[in-house]
Amino acid sequence: MSDETSNGAAAPAEQAAGATFVVEKLYLKDVSFEAPNAPQVFNEQGQPDLQMNLNQRVQRLGDNVFEVVLGITLTCTVNGKTAYLAEVQQAGVFGLSGFADQGLDAMLGTQCPNVLYPYARQAIGDLIQGGGFPPFYLQPINFDAVYAEGLRQRAESQQNGELSSGTETAGNA
Repeated sequence: MSDETSNGAAAPAEQAAGATFVVEKLYLKDVSFEAPNAPQVFNEQGQPDLQMNLNQRVQRLGDNVFEVVLGITLTCTVNGKTAYLAEVQQAGVFGLSGFADQGLDAMLGTQCPNVLYPYARQAIGDLIQGGGFPPFYLQPINFDAVYAEGLRQRAESQQNGELSSGTETAGNA
């Protein structure tokens, strides 16, 4: 059996053992752009300060079907004034079957956002440029590292007794 997905990318080893990962639908769930201080902000001189907030939600739609929503909020201020606020919730419906719980959690936390991110990045860039601001390109994100950090934080919280035992999932599933 080949260790490649349909797009030629290397597949996770678990996928080669009969597990399947299918992108069923990609869509924009929510989009918002605000330029509250336009047109005056176009005359502001100074270095823009950009703040990005990244979040992810997972909802089980069926036995092997999940909606994953990747949210990106980008806020740009110049001299303490908000130049723009761009928000995108890029979503997808994914079919995942044949994964153990830990593998399923990892797929939802890494592979699904890897599929969604380029679409969200393009939408954010288009919103900013359409708002009259210079093009802005979000840098690639290593979702494997983001997921690993989330696991580390959850493990640390559990060691500190901050989570109740027994009913919490390890991650996204």
